[in-house]
Amino acid sequence: MKFKPLLDRVVLKRVEEENRTAGGLIIPDTAKEKPSQGIVVAVGPGGRDDDGKVVAMTLKEGDRVLFGKWSGTEIKIDGEDLLIMKENEVLGILE
Repeated sequence: MKFKPLLDRVVLKRVEEENRTAGGLIIPDTAKEKPSQGIVVAVGPGGRDDDGKVVAMTLKEGDRVLFGKWSGTEIKIDGEDLLIMKENEVLGILE
């Protein structure tokens, strides 16, 4: 990928969630919501604090994260659908 996010932004690739319910019912594509989990593809160098110093990023490439339903901006790079958002829009890292 030929894209480097600036400041405290991260690029995510959505991870498809299971298409069956706990009871074994298959959820059709038309009824599915967009997944709210993703893998970090690229990370910016970090934001700046009030003194102008760079604050290091908590996230790193390869982290599996959880984010809000309406977070980020959808972009398409090299034919791949990705999300770009600020690090503070990410809710947490899944382990």
